[in-house]
Amino acid sequence: MSDPVLPDLLAPGLRLVFCGSAPGLVSAARGAYYAHPGNRFWGILHQAGLTPRRLAPAEYPELLRHGIGLTDMAKHAAGNDDQLPPGAYDPAGFAARIRAVRPQAVAFTAKAPAAAFLGRRTGAIPYGRVEGPADFPPVWVMPSTSGQASRFWDARPWLALGQWFHARP
Repeated sequence: MSDPVLPDLLAPGLRLVFCGSAPGLVSAARGAYYAHPGNRFWGILHQAGLTPRRLAPAEYPELLRHGIGLTDMAKHAAGNDDQLPPGAYDPAGFAARIRAVRPQAVAFTAKAPAAAFLGRRTGAIPYGRVEGPADFPPVWVMPSTSGQASRFWDARPWLALGQWFHARP
């Protein structure tokens, strides 16, 4: 199998791991998560209090210092969801990676990867904290930060996640 488009940013003991669909083409080209200038990810992390300042995409390894990790549901493909080849999502591989590092919570940065993991339709998944497998960390589903999903944008679930994050030791 080919190398991942972007390496996982995972370590034991993380407080939170974000899981996206797949790196976008700009992120893949730049070798950094959420690198498209129109993506809201880095701004909302700071706004929600998850980082002390707005990080640049190339600074993504700094998230480990804040107890945060990153991964994607499709590790070997890049592009928008409608550009991914069939079978690009790997829910079993994602679950194995998360179970290996045991974070306090997982947050999907869009409904599509959450639906692939949870086995539900995207329309049946609310934003915020959702029911996940009993043997898995708490699961959150966030509105996509992609500029192409701006009509669905709502910062409130992200801000609630920030409050949860700071309420935990």
